[in-house]
Amino acid sequence: MQVRIRRIDASLPLPRYESHGAVGFDLITRVTTTIEPGAIALIPGNVIVAVPEGYALLIVPRSSLPRKKGLICPHSVGVIDCDYHGHDDEILVQVQNVTDAAVTVERGERVAQGLFVKVERAQWEEVDNHGKESRGGFGSTG
Repeated sequence: MQVRIRRIDASLPLPRYESHGAVGFDLITRVTTTIEPGAIALIPGNVIVAVPEGYALLIVPRSSLPRKKGLICPHSVGVIDCDYHGHDDEILVQVQNVTDAAVTVERGERVAQGLFVKVERAQWEEVDNHGKESRGGFGSTG
């Protein structure tokens, strides 16, 4: 898949897949950012990506982020739509510091990864009933 991408700081490398089997590419942080205890911050990912029509770009934390940095992504996953690639639409990674000390993410670090997923838009068909019995509420299967 060919994807148009623009780096904000061309001295940093393009995102890359770190292994042959990797499904996500790592985003490189553009600036050093310090996050105070309990605070939420946006870390610049250095790229604007023109997501192809029919796809979404999911931004998810690297699995080592909580263990190595004490940071989590409070919204779990970011969704980049195919029309989010204007001049100022740099991908930002939202993180929260869950430690008791300030955490610094250095310029050039990898804190998140992106995954392209195929999506379709729904066309709603409104009905009065789906013809099925309720199977129970939230958490009903265990």
